[in-house]
Amino acid sequence: MIDLHMHSTCSDGSDAPATLPALGAQIKLRAMALTDHDTLSGVSEFLDACRRHRITGFSGIELSVEVSSGTLHMLGYGMDPAHAALKSGLEQVLQGRVTRNTQILERLHALNLPVSWDEVTACAGGDVVGRLHFARALVARRYVADVHEAFDKYLAKGKPAYVNRFRLTPEFGIRLIRDAGGVPVLAHPFTWEPNAELLEIKLVEMRDFGLWGIEAYYPEHDGERTMACLRMAKKLGLAITGGTDYHGIAKQGLKLGTALGGFSVPDELLPSLLAAIPSRAGVVEGRV
Repeated sequence: MIDLHMHSTCSDGSDAPATLPALGAQIKLRAMALTDHDTLSGVSEFLDACRRHRITGFSGIELSVEVSSGTLHMLGYGMDPAHAALKSGLEQVLQGRVTRNTQILERLHALNLPVSWDEVTACAGGDVVGRLHFARALVARRYVADVHEAFDKYLAKGKPAYVNRFRLTPEFGIRLIRDAGGVPVLAHPFTWEPNAELLEIKLVEMRDFGLWGIEAYYPEHDGERTMACLRMAKKLGLAITGGTDYHGIAKQGLKLGTALGGFSVPDELLPSLLAAIPSRAGVVEGRV
């Protein structure tokens, strides 16, 4: 069993990077990848823990990239965390988050929902502060009952406290991952385009930019969508990955490795991922 999509306290998860491999060892995961949003800050700690627990570990990231409709997230696996161009690109993205966070704070105050920056960062605990942390601060202040209400009323796209932010283009995001020695994979493809026929057309363009694979195994995919991803991947010459998108307590009931139960990512996907990464700067190889 492998899990190639998870988050730590360095973005919007509740477990420290070093804790994730310990949890993975308990359930006998063979391979893991830390894919925090727009940051590699937890990767070194994560890989060290993978080494201790003899689990194959990949440096990873989940980039938000700009598209005209839908939501497109790009996963990267096996990048060299010290790669200069990658670090520079991520700095641009993080600066865009800083600008947006200031504006969200201002909008919440204008809505008579005053929260302080210290309260928001206390809900984050890591380098990346996002809308989830504002939502948690609103819950702590009892302005809303839970995180879902915070998004539904204030923070979701189109709601009064939502602010767009700088994102990389898909082509640039793919190039950053490739240049740093990694492989780019489209995360949860149907959040970008729910229509399978249109998704296939869009995937052709992403493939031509250098996309390596798509995340076919994902907890929110039913059998039909998983099979659609598998068919498209075979037709377009793309690889397959999968993961739970584990966040810890931020996504209640979503378990590492098995998601909501009855879900798993086949071990058979691991050799092709290892073979596709030319460098081992972002890879720790565990038990064979």
